[in-house]
Amino acid sequence: MNILIADDEITIRSLVGELLEDAGHIVTLAEDGVDALEKFNQTWHEIVFSDIRMPNMTGIELLAKVKEINENTQFIIMTSHASVENSVAALKKGAFDYIIKPFEDLDVIVDTTNRAIANLTAIRKQQYLLSTLSRQNVELGDLNKKFREMAIRDGLTGLFNHRHTQERLSEEFARARRFQRELSIIFMDVDNFKFYNDTHGHQAGDVILETIGELMASVSRESDVVSRWGGEEFIIIAAETNKKQACALAEKIRILIADHDFPHAAEQPLSRISLSIGVATISEMTKYAEDLVKLADNAVYYAKDHGRNRTVFCSGENQMKNV
Repeated sequence: MNILIADDEITIRSLVGELLEDAGHIVTLAEDGVDALEKFNQTWHEIVFSDIRMPNMTGIELLAKVKEINENTQFIIMTSHASVENSVAALKKGAFDYIIKPFEDLDVIVDTTNRAIANLTAIRKQQYLLSTLSRQNVELGDLNKKFREMAIRDGLTGLFNHRHTQERLSEEFARARRFQRELSIIFMDVDNFKFYNDTHGHQAGDVILETIGELMASVSRESDVVSRWGGEEFIIIAAETNKKQACALAEKIRILIADHDFPHAAEQPLSRISLSIGVATISEMTKYAEDLVKLADNAVYYAKDHGRNRTVFCSGENQMKNV
């Protein structure tokens, strides 16, 4: 343990120094407060013994400066009976303890040092535990965040999953209804996906779905909820988005997928990987969120029945329009 002893009386500092060296500590002697502060700045000491009355800088002044540098340093005041009141004031300012000189029993020096070491050890353990707890709390928070993400994400594509999308759709539909805002749904189905799976295998089909998810996310807006609805179906919840804007986004995605160089795309019935897309926008006839999804789903079926690889807007039952 590094211990600094500051006292303007050479006999006192030498005596204390010898006792503590004999106890196995590394001791530095200082002839006054200024000398002690200089040596403390040069080498950090875990314990400081200081006379309370010294020229140039008092023990209490030294205490304040030492604590500014390292608040964990154990500071022990050496004082006469006449200065006990000042020593008590030093305790209130952060000193660990005080001892009265002249020393009636030299063992008090080693005993006080051992108590200071025990206190320092307790402080370090507490700081370690707090640091560990803080780190674990951060790690737990990160882990909980990952678990929350896993709970709302599709395992294959990384897009939002069906359950989370239903929750978000209910929220956005209620908000749009309450504040009379625009809301659109873009529903997408991969054309002839069963043919691709049967021909090239499900693993190759998974690669197609992953890539489609990445391409959709790359052109969607930050506010869009881009999801895998299930199987080869995808959906986008587009808040604050009218019919024209939703159809434009849907067409952008359709063209992006149709023009992408997917593996074995030329072997598909349409000689490409493509999407049939249905678009629906909230209106007075859509009383529930499910109504909006149904309209978009109907538009997808219409697109498939009329050649696939197209975007269809549905404004009501049997009211379809190619985009």
